[in-house]
Amino acid sequence: QVQLVESGGGLVQPGGSLRLSCAASGNIFSINSMGYNRQAPGKERELVATITSAGSTNYADSVKGRFTISRDNAKNTVYLQMNSLKPDDTAVYSCTAQGLLSMGKKFQSWGQGTQVTVSS
Repeated sequence: QVQLVESGGGLVQPGGSLRLSCAASGNIFSINSMGYNRQAPGKERELVATITSAGSTNYADSVKGRFTISRDNAKNTVYLQMNSLKPDDTAVYSCTAQGLLSMGKKFQSWGQGTQVTVSS
């Protein structure tokens, strides 16, 4: 009942930048937390960053100082600005959101994932 549509992945050279976007739609009453996870081939899924409706953020140590998460509450959209990208950042990035539906039921949704490849 909540759909997350992601955009912004692609191929970038080391040191480059990309911006991911994720828009939520559906029977949403409120979204408490939005964020991104990533999974590289052969590795476990990793939490990248999260942001609450109040703007509190949390980052994985591996991306602190390079990635910035932000959100537009009016548009139910989260953004992940990724700078100084490294080959180790190569992964499928998936957006997540959790909150309340219009009927009061909790939800947690995942996006379809977008590929980010950092390579020269």
